[in-house]
This record gives sequence, C-alpha cells and structure tokens, in this order.
Amino acid sequence: MLPTELFREFIAKNSLFGHNDKILAAVSGGKDSVLMTHLLKTAGYNFGIAHCNFQLRGDEALADKAFVNNLASELNVPVHNIDFDTKKHAADEKVSIQMAARELRYQWFQQISRQHGYDVIALAHHQNDSIETILLNLTRGTGIAGLHGILPKNENQVRPLLFLSREEIDEIVQNNQLAYREDSSNSSTKYARNKIRLEVIPKLKELNPALEETFERNIEHFRGLEILLDQKLAELRKELITGDGDSIRIPVGKVKKLVPQRLLLYGLLDEFGFNESTVADIISCLDKHSGRTFESAGFILLLDRDDLVVSKKQIEPPAITINLGDHEAHYGNYRLSILHDDSPLIIKDNPMAVSIDTDLLIYPLTIRSWQQSDYFYPLGMKTRKKLSDFFIGLKIPLHQKKQVPLLVNGNGDIVWIGGFRPDNRYKVSTKTKKVTIFELYKL
Repeated sequence: MLPTELFREFIAKNSLFGHNDKILAAVSGGKDSVLMTHLLKTAGYNFGIAHCNFQLRGDEALADKAFVNNLASELNVPVHNIDFDTKKHAADEKVSIQMAARELRYQWFQQISRQHGYDVIALAHHQNDSIETILLNLTRGTGIAGLHGILPKNENQVRPLLFLSREEIDEIVQNNQLAYREDSSNSSTKYARNKIRLEVIPKLKELNPALEETFERNIEHFRGLEILLDQKLAELRKELITGDGDSIRIPVGKVKKLVPQRLLLYGLLDEFGFNESTVADIISCLDKHSGRTFESAGFILLLDRDDLVVSKKQIEPPAITINLGDHEAHYGNYRLSILHDDSPLIIKDNPMAVSIDTDLLIYPLTIRSWQQSDYFYPLGMKTRKKLSDFFIGLKIPLHQKKQVPLLVNGNGDIVWIGGFRPDNRYKVSTKTKKVTIFELYKL
C-alpha cells in the first residue's frame, strides 16, 4: 500500500502545492521518481511528466525514455520529452558533465512550466539525498546554509518525497511491485555524490544505524539556526547599512564590535559576492591599510578610515575627442554642451559648467577618466595638486573617481575636473578676449 496520506500531510505541512495547482513531475524512470509519480496519481493531483535524455548512456537511456512514456500512457497524464547534447554543452560552457546536465534540465523544466502553465516542479529527492548534500558541503566547506540540506520548497521547485529515506522507498516500491529503471551510473564511485552514498554513508550507519532520523533532527536544528541568523542580519542591515543598492556604507567602528565578527560580516557582505576568504582579509585590515580595496565579481569594497564603502563596479567610459567647432559631445553618462562666446563671461555657482579662455585651448581636446599620475592647478592656487589627493580631500570614493569626466587640453594639461574645479591656468582673466563654455548634463 502506498503512503498516500503521509505524502499529502508532508505536502500540506510544508505548503508545497494545493489540489488546484498544476504540477510538473521530473521523472527519470528510477525508483524515487516512479514512486513520486504513483503518489501524485493516487493522491489525485493534476500533473504532467518531464523526462530528459542526456544522451550519455546510449541504448540504456533510450530504454529509460520508452519506459517513462509508457508510464505516462498507463497513468493517462501528459509527458514532455527532450534530448540534450550534454557533452557539447559541457565543452561549450567549460563545465563538468554533471554540471552541464544540471543546467540543461533545470532550464528546460522552467521553460516547460512557463509554456504549459505548471505551477510547481516536483523533484524526487529524499532524506538520503539531503544527507549526501550536507556531507558534500561539509567536505568542500560551507556556512550554515549548506547544513540545512535540501529544502522541501525553493521558489517553484518542490520535493514531496523528503519525508522518506532511501530504504523506505526501496521497501515501498518492492511491496507495491512498482516497475522502474535502474541507472547503471549510480553504481560508479567516480562521482563524488556516489562515493559518499556508496562508501561513506554505510560506514556512518555502522556507527549510527538510525542515521536518517538523526540527520532529520540535525537539519531541523540547522534550519532554526539559519532563521535566527537571518533575523539577526536583517536587524544589522537596518542598524548599520546606509545608502542604496549602488553604493552602501558600513561603519568600521561597529564592524569591530560585531560578535561573532567574521560570521556576521560575511552575512552582511554575502549579497555583494564577497566570499569568506575575502571577508577574513577585510577584517585583518580594519586597524590599518585605509584606502585598500577588495573586489568581488560585481562590486568593489573600499576600506575607508570610518566606513566600509561597497559600490557597484563601473565600466570606465572610453576617452572621446573634441574638435574645434564641435558643439556637443557624449561621455559615459554625461552630455557635454560647448558654447563659444565673444564676451568674457565667468560661470559662477554651477559646478557642472565652466568658462575657459578660448585662446589657451589647443585642439583636439580630450575627455577621459582619472589616471594615477594626473595633477592640476586648482582654481585660486599657484601650486599643483595630484588629483588623487584632490579626490581624497573631497572624500570621493574610488569607484566614483573613474567616472569623473576630465577635460584635457591638446598639450596634456587638465583644464577642468568636470563637476568640481577648473584649472587655475585656464581661468578667464582681464586679458581674455573670448571664452568657451563647457556644461555637463547627467543623463
């Protein structure tokens, strides 16, 4: 007899789906997915079957496909099939065969769901799969999130067999004489997960025959700890983080008081792509190395004197040329208007515009970003100043420095730091006959 009531109870307890939902069941033909299919049928749910042929096992895979299609026909449910060129995808994307198969099937499941109006995708993972996942994560290194095992629900993916162990599934399939297909690759220990399943877990069960029940309790504890940590991090984000999604600040003084420091700072920076190793490096530099930067895939963290400043990486705009007679130019997120005037007009109280003595300009001019060796003579000063020091004085973060447009004369002199300060050598004076007015507009 099938455990249909337990199946329904687990689905209801974890809010996996309702009787009005349409379910796409991922079915390989193995014991687990076959049992899930029969349970969905006996419980009266509205579902269809999705089967993938990864074209890795020749005739065996074709026999799996035929079996699944026959099963769908017997149960009178729709079936969706696809054949993948898994080896080509792995080579093109430079990933392992296992990773390629995973990417292909999950992308296709989502595509089929959208096309045919399925509400959830049912996957036949069970308790032992969750144990294997935890052990794999521990072997490779993990945080608390890696200890909660496989979740019953993750967005539109549900796992309604997580209330059963592998041994229980074997017994139910045998007692109900359910036909299934055996995947020969499951017996190979060349895959890390198989090695854990076939060699590690049997040894652990010698120490604890009730391993599944113990892990089930542990997983509950880990999930509870994860919830507590998430709540604490939510409080810290409100308390410590200022700014928006493009640039945020976290006070260094408060970071130093975090306990446990590494765990909590990693939690705060994880969404920006910083790994635990980088977080450890950041902590080691908190009392020194102000101005040091750390990078993730999409963000830069600047260790300022008072704050950790996290900003989105910006693409440095390419330099552009301005020729004599040009009236407009575009640079990055700016539009530059160029006006030639016969009167020696001086622009005041508008940092986005500047008047320059026309006779001092050497064309073509250039607009480019800051370079490490840049210097200029700030308006009102007779001595030169490095732009890096000028930016530090204005507390301009590193990620913004590269976005500041610099107007450069044909002789290499910086004429104007757009939006901030002109060069004293090019100011309008009593000797000026004509001016050129440059005005920036943020797009």
